Amino acid sequence: MTKETIADPAAERLRRWRLVLGAESGGALGTLGSRDAAMDRVLDSLYGHESGDGARRGGLGGSAPRVARWLGDIRTYFPASVVQVMQRDAVDRLGLSQLLLEPELLEAVEADVHLVGTLLSLNRAMPEATRETARAVVRKVVEDLEKRLSQRTRATLTGALDRSTRTSRPRHHDIDWNRTIRANLRHYLPEHGTVVPERLVGHGRAARAVTKDVILCIDQSGSMAASIVHASVFGAVLASLRSLRTRLVVFDTSVVDLTDHLSDPVDVLFGTQLGGGTDINRALAYCQARITRPADTVVVLISDLYEGGIRDGMLKRVAAMKASGVQFVSLLALSDEGAPAYDHEHAAALAALGVPAFACTPDLFPEVMAAALEKRPLPIPEGPV
Repeated sequence: MTKETIADPAAERLRRWRLVLGAESGGALGTLGSRDAAMDRVLDSLYGHESGDGARRGGLGGSAPRVARWLGDIRTYFPASVVQVMQRDAVDRLGLSQLLLEPELLEAVEADVHLVGTLLSLNRAMPEATRETARAVVRKVVEDLEKRLSQRTRATLTGALDRSTRTSRPRHHDIDWNRTIRANLRHYLPEHGTVVPERLVGHGRAARAVTKDVILCIDQSGSMAASIVHASVFGAVLASLRSLRTRLVVFDTSVVDLTDHLSDPVDVLFGTQLGGGTDINRALAYCQARITRPADTVVVLISDLYEGGIRDGMLKRVAAMKASGVQFVSLLALSDEGAPAYDHEHAAALAALGVPAFACTPDLFPEVMAAALEKRPLPIPEGPV
């Protein structure tokens, strides 16, 4: 942006409208400078002109080199958040999914959660030459998510697990001296400069063993792609906590247990198969059969609740698990996009069982899990439930 456009808001508004409307605006909104003209060509390649049927057509064609150049251009002219939106539009509007199977094109793409979802949907069709490049793209996104989410998740859940195992009669090596001093400040003796601890606070030996079981049960239908990416990262973080025993299960009309891959979220993601039908009842039956300590188990179902299996069976299993003492959590999504389209009738039926279904952002998920582990009311955000 030049000093002239900053000084003239009216000119800047005309410039922005010219870029929005494209060449269709003719000369009515003035001409563009060289950089803006180049930006306009980049936009026109994707959003194009109206065809005779009223639809807007882009002009990238099917050439991988040309698409790669275009991907480089949009990164030159737009911030990363806009680049990611334009990439998604290119895949949706111009059918570029197959071109993402070419390694040189993948290397030029701005990686994000939605791109990972697209790659996972193409996983079975991916040639071997592209697979390592695709894994590198997916790993970059996963590592960025881990940096953002892991520290807070570990701190929040460790606190919840500590509180659940706290004892007033700890052994000497199990005393939490910071909490003990805070709990006994009223017994401070100024003349001696010391606190007389009438009540010790510490952790029982159970804190060093598995205290809770967590089962993540994830719908791998196409609409749940972003949720699967986030759930795989959280699954790896949960599995790293010694006091938790974590199981991760994905399902469509079949059920796949990916627990053995939890040490590497990328392996988890490439073990999924996006698309296909949905049989929630079968997935819950698998999870229910693996519960050995109901009162110390949290089951998290992540699904849009469109059930292709036995609806009544699904609801009966949820009711049976709750009756046995299981903490059951139903998430319509685990992503930043909010609730997807979901089955409102099934969501209402779960709510009647005391299991409200809601969309959860990655930032809120640690609090939801902490509440479930401590058997507190869940921090449900405002919005559709």
